[in-house]
Amino acid sequence: MPRSAPFVIGIAGGSASGKSTLAQATEERLGARCLRIAHDRYYRSAHDPETNFDHPEALDTLALAQDLDRLRSGQPAHLPRYDFSSHQRLPKPELHLPRPILIVEGILVLAVPELHTRLDLKIFVTAPADVRLIRRLRRDVAERGRSMGDVLSQYERSVRPMHERFVAPSEAHADLVLDGMGHPRDLAQSLIEAIPGLYSGSWI
Repeated sequence: MPRSAPFVIGIAGGSASGKSTLAQATEERLGARCLRIAHDRYYRSAHDPETNFDHPEALDTLALAQDLDRLRSGQPAHLPRYDFSSHQRLPKPELHLPRPILIVEGILVLAVPELHTRLDLKIFVTAPADVRLIRRLRRDVAERGRSMGDVLSQYERSVRPMHERFVAPSEAHADLVLDGMGHPRDLAQSLIEAIPGLYSGSWI
């Protein structure tokens, strides 16, 4: 028989470890059965340039937990939108309907009890620190309008210390640890194989 509630997967790991790439590759493989939700959607609007965006308090995690509860109970949810260039929450949230599989991804997904206790499968993606820094530089300069100096300054000020304080220890909650240096297709296959009953007819 089909599952009565969505199966929730959490994907965590250091900044630029490959979480989003894995989540996207998995979403593409699962198709219409899957809804991907980035924890980054829930950043609070920030006006202070020194805001620590890598600390749990920078995100409205309670709102994400409530949206997950709505989707798990079969109700639609209005997911917020966030503009990384202005650090502001955007108007007009996006309406999303429940799907059989929900993927929640973000650096702190396994670090915050309000989230990891709601997950059916917990994934942690690893990658060497130098690789993560290079990837972050490329992404933030190209996609988020940041300067190289600004990215490096933020990395030293908050990204690295918050990784050591919150993100790295959260690996202990993971059911499966994946190497972010691997090919996204192979990592997605490993994740999909860890979903119980996916190919046994218990999924719609």
